[in-house]
Amino acid sequence: MSAVSSRLPVFPWDKLEPYKATAAAHPDGIVDLSVGTPVDPVPGLVQRALVAAADSPGYPTVWGTPALRDALVSWCERRLGAVSFAHTHVLPVVGSKELVAWLPTQLGLGPGDTVAYPRLAYPTYEVGARLCGATPVVYDDPVADLDPAGLKLLWLNSPSNPTGRVLAEDELTRIVAWAREHGVLVFSDECYLELGWEAEPVSVLHPDVCGGTYEGIVSVHSLSKRSNLAGYRAAFVAGDPTVLGELLQIRKHGGMMTPAPVQAATVAALGDDTHVAEQRARYAARRLALREALLNHGFRIEHSEASLYLWATRDEPCWDTVAHLAERGILVAPGDFYGTAGERFVRVAFTATDERVEAAVKRLG
Repeated sequence: MSAVSSRLPVFPWDKLEPYKATAAAHPDGIVDLSVGTPVDPVPGLVQRALVAAADSPGYPTVWGTPALRDALVSWCERRLGAVSFAHTHVLPVVGSKELVAWLPTQLGLGPGDTVAYPRLAYPTYEVGARLCGATPVVYDDPVADLDPAGLKLLWLNSPSNPTGRVLAEDELTRIVAWAREHGVLVFSDECYLELGWEAEPVSVLHPDVCGGTYEGIVSVHSLSKRSNLAGYRAAFVAGDPTVLGELLQIRKHGGMMTPAPVQAATVAALGDDTHVAEQRARYAARRLALREALLNHGFRIEHSEASLYLWATRDEPCWDTVAHLAERGILVAPGDFYGTAGERFVRVAFTATDERVEAAVKRLG
């Protein structure tokens, strides 16, 4: 049996362990700004919906309940500007990372096919390509940099993880038009779309981008960050019904079902905007405090107009910066986790508690 793991890069977070130990030795404890995991409570109405659905002895369906599909359609129309949406335009998934990692395999890609993603990007795009034996390629501008021959899947990511960069509406329109011209399937990772700070992110599903037709485009969304549901693994994709219909059939065979209580919790979360605004306010305050502290400490911050991260540099190798901050009890992610273009940057998450953010600010002062 061949070892599939041999196709994959070294799991990057293991390399951070020595620095984590250094930061943890700080007298006042570690301030972990590396992973970006939510720390605030799950909204009460979501918890109540989960508990109310706890007596779910039967199997859930892969496509989700009609109530869930209604909620997904309604949210896409209300929040993304999608028009003429129906149940065939949406599909729940078991967390967005699962979708990203296994999508190329589920699309039937393999050797000879190309999967493209941004030069600075979430590592799982590359992992997904390697799992199915496809060729991963990176780009700065897909229209200028990529050869469409053999290109089967084009990943967009706006707002970006790790940089927080937002693709403008005209950029998205240009890329979608180019991809359609060449028969390239576009998947747009928009998991941070509701976390714009200095820019207003736009979905590829907006009619000004896609022309009101969803042919060849799918967007990816997660409730992990907007609703503090990372532990629930609640996410979904939306767009081209032909693509989603094929994925639905494959996922039925694979038993890739969102648990019934999580489906009910997702309905509650997508139907309420108040908790999203409250969480945004928390993140906005933490972002402002950390941004000012980093700038005063001699950092330069690039992009970072959206998402849950500050993309920061001291114009030195990223691991030197990681070590510098670890000595102060602060753990951050080295930029080279996201590609060689990030080797002089670090990604600073502002998902720690108010108390831990305040501690970091004091240590940087």
